[in-house]
Amino acid sequence: MAVLDWTDSTMDAAGTRLHVARAGRGRPVMVLHHETGTLDRLPFYDALTKSYDVLVPHHPGYSRSERPDWMRSIRDIAVIYRGLLSELGLRNAALIGLGFGGWIAAEMASMAPADLSHLVLVGAMGIKPTEGDILDLAVTGYIDYARAGFHDQKAFDGVYGAEPSIDQLEMWDICREMSFRIAWKPYMYSQTLPHLLGAVCVPALVVWGDDDKVVPLSAGKRYVEALPQAKLHVVKSCGHCVDMEQPELLAKLVTDFIGRG
Repeated sequence: MAVLDWTDSTMDAAGTRLHVARAGRGRPVMVLHHETGTLDRLPFYDALTKSYDVLVPHHPGYSRSERPDWMRSIRDIAVIYRGLLSELGLRNAALIGLGFGGWIAAEMASMAPADLSHLVLVGAMGIKPTEGDILDLAVTGYIDYARAGFHDQKAFDGVYGAEPSIDQLEMWDICREMSFRIAWKPYMYSQTLPHLLGAVCVPALVVWGDDDKVVPLSAGKRYVEALPQAKLHVVKSCGHCVDMEQPELLAKLVTDFIGRG
């Protein structure tokens, strides 16, 4: 089955204008991107369109969505995305959260535990690691932080180029500023989320790269402990950005877990 053409639109959710890319047919799957923003098209997104109706919203204040001046928490984004799903009339969607997007997906799951089909968390932030620390954006340069997400630096070069463009550097700076606004104290985790995840009653797959230098694997193990129906899959020779470093493998893991649309 060929990859279908993507459509890009601007949608209103809870009074916030969001850029939303959409393609494919079948079961609805919402993909929530990293704290570094997202490129418009990625092989992982394309691979999912072969089986699902895929939606990739750009987080408020990130990439191509507007920045609400009032926004101060990750849970604010989760509420907006709940509103987006409602606006689109999509019930029982599957959520795939990548890094920072995994935190948002977990918050969304905790808000309406039965109104999802599946939850996939990939190198998710949102829970404090028991061993190690989440990499600090404040003390890490733009390129160094983005490169830290990859085990194989050739994979980074393939996505962003050996020398990322000025536009890309500016976008990373904009995303970093937004992350400081909504996820600074405590940095990149919630003190309440682990306690709320016990109500989530849908199957969950937690995926981690074995060389994740951004979020320690101990955070993934905490997610598995907190979610009643979760299992862990560790990807060998892979960093934090499993979706960009091993897109076909991650798409297969997702498809095997969720089932065909």
